[in-house]
Amino acid sequence: MQQSYTTLNNGIQMPLLGLGVYNMHSAEAEAAIHAALETGYRLIDTAASYGNEAEVGNAIRNSAIPRSEIFVTTKVANTDQGYDNALRAFDASMQKLNIDYIDLYLLHWPIKNTRKETWQAVEKLYTEKRVRAVGVANYLVPFLEELKTYATVIPVVNQAEFTPYLFLKDLLQYSKQHAIQLQAYSPIVRGKKNNDPKLTAIADKYNKTPVQIILRWAVQHGVSTIPKSSNPERIKQNFDIFNFSISDNDMMLID
Repeated sequence: MQQSYTTLNNGIQMPLLGLGVYNMHSAEAEAAIHAALETGYRLIDTAASYGNEAEVGNAIRNSAIPRSEIFVTTKVANTDQGYDNALRAFDASMQKLNIDYIDLYLLHWPIKNTRKETWQAVEKLYTEKRVRAVGVANYLVPFLEELKTYATVIPVVNQAEFTPYLFLKDLLQYSKQHAIQLQAYSPIVRGKKNNDPKLTAIADKYNKTPVQIILRWAVQHGVSTIPKSSNPERIKQNFDIFNFSISDNDMMLID
């Protein structure tokens, strides 16, 4: 089954579907990444604050998949914000991951007093070609508007919580207008909506699971999505969304 890709505003390609590894550690994290790569995933999303960059790096180095085919995202932690701190944090992430390069480096949260200088540090990493792409996370429209006033590089990605139950239509439209790729974390609502009758009715219609419907809905909106699972069966199920389409009517119902 083929993965779908999106072209970021700096011309590099990123898979639309990835594996999130929040709160996964040690052998569990490495096994999950191995299962995901075997299944066909090519995007792995971690963060300094998850405390598992070393495991992510180990899994990638031990994989038979060429490094050039795997897209790796990590993020500067809130405790590492500020210009010099963020530059040091990037070096620490590189060391823990122990891979040749990071594909995407995100500013994890828009912390009021430090977000400007942190973004300037992130830009420096990009202009010096130390990272392939840079972006932000948890930025709603007012934060993106503020960022425009001092950024010299447009973020390629904004990672935010985005689901049919938290349908941030204004953020989706803004992202498309400004060529920022929206990426959804916690896309499957931590499994809490799997028994929603409206969702299960649509899932039955397509002979898919409620989770597959939610993930397909995101991808059809052009939103990248990074469901988290360490269960090999669920990892496979979550990837099985590229062989069907949701009708326009059903998309509107889910919206």
